[in-house]
Amino acid sequence: MGYQHVLVSVALTPESHRLVERAVAIVRPSGGRITLFTLVGEPELYNHMAGPMLESLRELMHEETRMFMDALVEQADYPIERTLLASGELSVHLKAACERDGVDLLICGNHNQDFFGKMLCSARSVVAGSKVDVLLVALG
Repeated sequence: MGYQHVLVSVALTPESHRLVERAVAIVRPSGGRITLFTLVGEPELYNHMAGPMLESLRELMHEETRMFMDALVEQADYPIERTLLASGELSVHLKAACERDGVDLLICGNHNQDFFGKMLCSARSVVAGSKVDVLLVALG
């Protein structure tokens, strides 16, 4: 019995296609489901002059992220059940999605190649807080 629902945490980088390909290879034999997740960047307000432009920038960043996710879905060569976009703390959102949606495998990319980088990367908090299997894929 293979994994039935895989959550893939992607970033707006070309390497994310490799994560989706890995998920497809894992779920295809069992006919499992795939959900894609990413964080949408939040523009920070550095001074009061930027206030009027903040909402436009937020909308632009959300649209850019949505277009990237749509491209991942289109190129997946497998049906993607849904895409999730959020902002905030990555590990909190991933843990909640896994619990809420019955995910049994979480796939994340890891750009850090040296030993200390791997120990300190954000994936550490994801792995530590996860109640499901986690696959870290080296991307660098």
